[in-house]
Amino acid sequence: MTAMTTAPAEAPTLRRSLRPRGLVWTMLCLHRAALLFWALLAAVAAGTLLWAWGPGTKGVWTEYRTMRCAFPGENLSCDYTGDAYMALDLATSLGGGIITIVPFLVAAWASGALIARELETGTAELAWTQSVSPTRWLAAKLAVPAALLASGTALLMLLHRLMWPSDRELLRWLSRQWYDDVAFRGNGPVAVAYALLGLAVGVLVGLLVRRSLPALGISLVCLLAVHFALGMLRPYLWPSVTLTKTDQYSISGGMPVDDGAITPLGNRVPNPCGGEGPDCLTQHHIVGFYFDYHPSSHFWPLQLVETGIVLSLAALAVLASFRLLNRHLGDAA
Repeated sequence: MTAMTTAPAEAPTLRRSLRPRGLVWTMLCLHRAALLFWALLAAVAAGTLLWAWGPGTKGVWTEYRTMRCAFPGENLSCDYTGDAYMALDLATSLGGGIITIVPFLVAAWASGALIARELETGTAELAWTQSVSPTRWLAAKLAVPAALLASGTALLMLLHRLMWPSDRELLRWLSRQWYDDVAFRGNGPVAVAYALLGLAVGVLVGLLVRRSLPALGISLVCLLAVHFALGMLRPYLWPSVTLTKTDQYSISGGMPVDDGAITPLGNRVPNPCGGEGPDCLTQHHIVGFYFDYHPSSHFWPLQLVETGIVLSLAALAVLASFRLLNRHLGDAA
């Protein structure tokens, strides 16, 4: 009789112990809509990139050979695009575009729903009275989304690299350049860094503003400013290569940094002639031209330097968030 009465009592206890509990589980339940949206968005991007890598690229190769673009000699039909080209272009634009906008979506959600709304409605203060310190609360708000964002964005980045054509001839026909903003962000770890920066900026702005809608707008403006600034500084994050030529035609396949003309004394000056003939060059005493650029071998140095800068900014934003919380709450944090 004792064994029969004890066993049923142990089953509910075992079931309760197996159920996830704690601050992490509470946060996942509270923001399950955002979690579902992230899963669906990542699935759409992953499916699109996989299609582009497999059937999309195969169809473009078939179309490329059908139009006889792979044969030597001039073929004006290669200046036009077919259905396979358009489909692949749409797929790659969609996959790369999702990777690019993820940091902005994260910043808007983190500032508005994750932080500011809970401070605005008093939910955060209620959590702090339930044996959850403000520091633990903020750490969970940062750690759980960061883990989900980093893993998901890293997967999309690897799929984007898998999809990126390795054949130079196909890249030329598709008008793809490794230094294009979407391609550069999607093909390296800087994509993960920007996603984490979006989270850190959103949390910091949410703590500063403490109102959902204003925090959402301010976080987007701040992140857009960082994106624009680093995009402008990218060509100068690593020493460029200089090429000197006797004609005015620029190089292809490299990230342009600067160009101009060279005088007989070796000075660099702006090109005064543009596409004009040799008479103009003689008149202005131009003996050659220079082109500063980054070859494709500079992809990883540029990637790693920009990734380090973005992660440093994210770390500073996280540190500022904890200091701001401690300043508002004093020893209670």
